[in-house]
Amino acid sequence: MSEGSRGSSLAFGQVVIGPPGSGKTTYCHAMSAFLGQLGRSVAVVNLDPANEALPCPCALDIAELVTLPDVMASLGLGPNGGLIYCMEYLEANADWLRDRLQQLRGHYILFDCPGQVELYTHHQALKNVFAQLAKWNFRLAAVHLVDSHYCTDPGKFISVLCTSLSTMLHVELPHVNVLSKMDLIEQYGRLAFNLDYYTEVLDLSYLVDHLASDPFFRNFRRLNEKLVEVIEDYSLVSFVPLNVQDKQSMRQVMQAVDKANGYSFGDQEHQSLEALMSAAVGADFHFSSYPLWC
Repeated sequence: MSEGSRGSSLAFGQVVIGPPGSGKTTYCHAMSAFLGQLGRSVAVVNLDPANEALPCPCALDIAELVTLPDVMASLGLGPNGGLIYCMEYLEANADWLRDRLQQLRGHYILFDCPGQVELYTHHQALKNVFAQLAKWNFRLAAVHLVDSHYCTDPGKFISVLCTSLSTMLHVELPHVNVLSKMDLIEQYGRLAFNLDYYTEVLDLSYLVDHLASDPFFRNFRRLNEKLVEVIEDYSLVSFVPLNVQDKQSMRQVMQAVDKANGYSFGDQEHQSLEALMSAAVGADFHFSSYPLWC
């Protein structure tokens, strides 16, 4: 994985990002177990210096390099400033990360990243770390987790769409947006529209009309219309629903990510043409179902 080395083998993985409490660490360990059952050698790398209570051991932990409590105590910074300093420190010590990752060659890597939103919307440190990983022959996809409870509030959902779009444009990686905690969505309240409306981000004018029924948001209708126009003009944001306790849901996310980072089409999968076609069409593909007529 030396920089600029074209001869070294490719390594595949995911950078798991998203706001605090969206389920990034839970996702990493659930996906690690799921992929392990499929025969992949998986390693979880914790890049969150504020994540002190890891539910499972990690193959690599940024705490070996820097921790948020130490930075806050020694430099007198708050949590947000301290976390940004930690990411800048990681960027400045990229050689440490490269040397540690050398020990994980042959593994599919899940990078558990911090939950500070500005790290993915406009700050450069993590973006530069991801660029370094690409130079070390990592083929990565960004998995952006968003708590599904935002679907129950039209105003919050528009905010989530703006954040997701900004993150996609800034991080500059193949991107999969995920609505997490779908098993809890019924507890959050009734959705104004069916689930497909939110996952496919359909005609958002209906959402603006729904917001206008609230006296507070009625005063900001023009602003909401302009925000929706920006989202629809880019036409980039969509979501994959996820329930980590459901294998079919995990499989759908896995297929989306494998297509995004190229794992489905790499030599490391050692899979048949039928498996490649299944990834391409997003469903099980069997040649017996599509006979060739002579």
